Amino acid sequence: MAQGCRHLAGIHDVVPTSLGCEECLQLGDPWLHLRVCRTCGHVGCCDQSPNRHATKHFHATGHPIIEAYDPPEGWGWCYVDELMFDLSDRPTPQLGPIPRSY
Repeated sequence: MAQGCRHLAGIHDVVPTSLGCEECLQLGDPWLHLRVCRTCGHVGCCDQSPNRHATKHFHATGHPIIEAYDPPEGWGWCYVDELMFDLSDRPTPQLGPIPRSY
């Protein structure tokens, strides 16, 4: 795990709230990759996606930790401490097939 991150103890095993980016699905917008909030399970799109909903979720809630959800890449990111770390031993299970949006 990442040394220097003060938020690692707050990583929860979560249930994803949707099969794709919640907001993009509502808007009918595309995304590139998905991130899941390891505080509440919110699924948002990455910063390379047009809407950057995962980062917007962090700014709205203060939930610091996300996981690369689709594709599952085994890493996490702390927005506050700006640190990447390994989550390959604690991946969030996908609830079903992720719709392709790009």
